[in-house]
Order: sequence, then structure tokens, then C-alpha cells
Amino acid sequence: MVRELVRPKMSVWDIGANVGLFSFAAGSLGAQVVAVEADTWLANLIHRSALLNKLPVTVLPAAVSDRQGVSRLYLSEKGKASNSLHGNGVAQTVIAVTLDSLLDHFPAPQVLKIDVEGIEYAVLSGAGRVLQARPLILCEVTSNYEAIGQLLRQADYEFYAAREANRQPLFRPSQDTLAVPRQS
Repeated sequence: MVRELVRPKMSVWDIGANVGLFSFAAGSLGAQVVAVEADTWLANLIHRSALLNKLPVTVLPAAVSDRQGVSRLYLSEKGKASNSLHGNGVAQTVIAVTLDSLLDHFPAPQVLKIDVEGIEYAVLSGAGRVLQARPLILCEVTSNYEAIGQLLRQADYEFYAAREANRQPLFRPSQDTLAVPRQS
């Protein structure tokens, strides 16, 4: 997906960056990447890797949601890829930001990748200004399919199954959604 969507000098935001694979792939193609990861251990790992490999990746250790503040990141027993702002048990205290608040510090994304373990709707709800910038959106949707579909349709996006070779428009987002702004 990175080779298909990303070009040199693009602004790419990787929300829920995990270990940074999407970020590093985009950075290696010459994109300017903002990798946002709530898990402080993972954020530090991404930062060190970006420095060692001299990649244009800026790491922001924060969670993304529909409002700013202090939140709890629940650490999943299934592994770090399943950490979420929704859950129970062992948690880390984290700073939460909205996508729109990031516009005060970074150029608007041209490609926006979202993988946030069930809080996709909250992330997109805090992205009104970002959606006006019309980025391509690659989003893992795990719940709230209808609400996310309505939010993105109102922003004039159409949806495709990201992993399909012959992409046909979808009625609603799927697990691996590519949301593309409609041409004016």
C-alpha cells in the first residue's frame, strides 16, 4: 500500500504506528512522516529506529481521539498491536490529541493511515479540518462501520477494500478501507 499511495515529499501521518513499519516504508520513499504512537515503549523504539536509519520520521508519543486531554492506554495481553484506549486492566497514562490539533504543528497529511484498535470513529470525529485537506485514508475499521461511513460520506469520500486488486466502491467501510476523496 505504501508504494501505491506515497510519493517523495508527501506529508504522511501514521496514526497508531505500532513498531513503525508503515512510517519507515513511507520515509524510505522520501515522504515526511509523522508517526503517532501512544505506547511509550513503542514510540521510543520508532524514534531510535528512525534516527539510526536517518529516516524523515517525527515521532509523537500520544494517543489520538476525539478530544484532547489525559487518557489511559490499556495494554493488551494479546500483544502491543492490540493496545487500545478502550479496555481494562493494566494501563499507561497518556496524552490524547485530536488529528485537527496536529495541524497546528505539522503540515496537513496527503496520506493518513489509521490503525487504532477500535477507536477509529473517535479519531475521525476529531478530524474535521484534516478531512477538508482531502488526504487519502488507509484505515483499519473494526467497529462503528455505519457511523464511520456516514462521517466520511459527509466529507465526500468513497470507500474501497484496500487489499483488493480490482477495487470497486463499497457501500460502507470494511476492515481494510481505502477512503478516497471524490473528484470535484
